[in-house]
Amino acid sequence: MTVLIAGGGIGGLTLALSLHQIGVPCRVFESVPELRPLGVGINVLPHAVRELIELGLHDVLDALAVRTSELAYFSKHGKPIWSEPRGLEAGYKWPQFSIHRGRLQQLLLDAATERLGAANILTSHHLTGWTETQDGVRAEFIDRATGKPAGSYDGAVLIAADGIHSAVREKLYPQEGLPIWNGRILWRGITRANSFLTGRTMIMAGHEILKFVCYPISKEAGPDGKFDINWVAERHMPPTYQWRREDYNRTAKLDEFLPWFESWNFDWLDVPGLIRNCPHAYEYPLVDRDPIPQWTFGRVTLMGDAAHPMYPIGSNGASQAILDARTLTREILAHGPTQAALVAYEAERRPATTDLVMLNRRNGPEQVMQLVEERAPNGFGVVTEVLSQQELEGIAANYKRVAGFQVEGLNAKPPIVQRAGT
Repeated sequence: MTVLIAGGGIGGLTLALSLHQIGVPCRVFESVPELRPLGVGINVLPHAVRELIELGLHDVLDALAVRTSELAYFSKHGKPIWSEPRGLEAGYKWPQFSIHRGRLQQLLLDAATERLGAANILTSHHLTGWTETQDGVRAEFIDRATGKPAGSYDGAVLIAADGIHSAVREKLYPQEGLPIWNGRILWRGITRANSFLTGRTMIMAGHEILKFVCYPISKEAGPDGKFDINWVAERHMPPTYQWRREDYNRTAKLDEFLPWFESWNFDWLDVPGLIRNCPHAYEYPLVDRDPIPQWTFGRVTLMGDAAHPMYPIGSNGASQAILDARTLTREILAHGPTQAALVAYEAERRPATTDLVMLNRRNGPEQVMQLVEERAPNGFGVVTEVLSQQELEGIAANYKRVAGFQVEGLNAKPPIVQRAGT
């Protein structure tokens, strides 16, 4: 029987493509009337890129994305703390890609439409509930814009890939309430600007209270000689600040946060210039949810942000959704579209992502910037005077272990989904 997927984001579309790859019919239901390439930049880590390559998407990804070569941390004064190679330069067999989130979703949508057929990707279908039947599940939908019924569909299992505001999770955990805000606000945008450092570097500067992240998401300069630079400005707000509901599409007011970064004009990067010259920026509070004790209820399970929304630290949000999709597909290949497959998937992915959610709350590898701020708030000359190499390497190694992307061993592992006979 058909697998029903609630949500047409990166996780849901990757799952649809993966199920198609193993010959299992599926159907994707998306609440919005039209899937459009929205958002800003994201990174996809090598272990997740590998799975997209297994789906035959290497060439289109490589054409649209930047092969990230380096991750570098800096103090609020623009002084280097620590850097490490990424992707192919780090010894992986697969690159790390920096890409516009909308472009990634669009290429997945185009591939899914071509392979599954447009009839199996339904928009204006918002899930309102489901019931288990004798041999599967029946899901009910409405058109949220009109409030009219959009039909009911029978399937073998229902997969909730419907994001941090998951309708499925809300029904499974009705007392959970809104996502948890940690007091930080993010402002995000894309600015046409000159390249910096290697031209393929992702940088993080600042500390726990005030931070700036940026990286290129276009591989070739435009006619103006400039590149698309994705950036994120972050500030930990005082307890009295009245936060506004998180929304990727909320327009940011540059004058509300630019003053905090006016002095961050480094000799290698003009931070206030990136902010000031951005044509359209977005604002939303940094939120996640507490890990839950169970994802799978009968023939229904959660994946991606519906299962484990986490802070965007370590470039792991989209990557973990992709790994969810591939692991779930592997278990469906082994057990069929059954409750047993959902239980096996959860047994592997829930503990792993729970650890990652909690580690991201402790700032993951970005702890190095806060340590520098605490020990040398007025700047420093030599990094080893402030942080030992052993401290730096220990923080990085622990995060890679929890996140599951050590070079050692990963290159030797088979892909998550291995088709029968391969």
